[in-house]
Amino acid sequence: MAEEKTAVKKQEKQDAPVRKTGFFKGVKAEFKKIIWPSKATVAKETGAVVFFGIALGVLIAIIDAVVKFGLGLIM
Repeated sequence: MAEEKTAVKKQEKQDAPVRKTGFFKGVKAEFKKIIWPSKATVAKETGAVVFFGIALGVLIAIIDAVVKFGLGLIM
């Protein structure tokens, strides 16, 4: 049993550099599969995010003002 553990540890030490290089080769291969969006697509999506962010901020500000007004009437 102890001999098996020692053999496994030795094998793991030998495999460590292979696993690291294999990992980075795999990452490189996966990056080649990525289809990057065009500048126009990125610009459209960025504009949409900015617009909806501003719209949401305005909506929250309006709701806040209404709640403050309502609480002002109560108190």
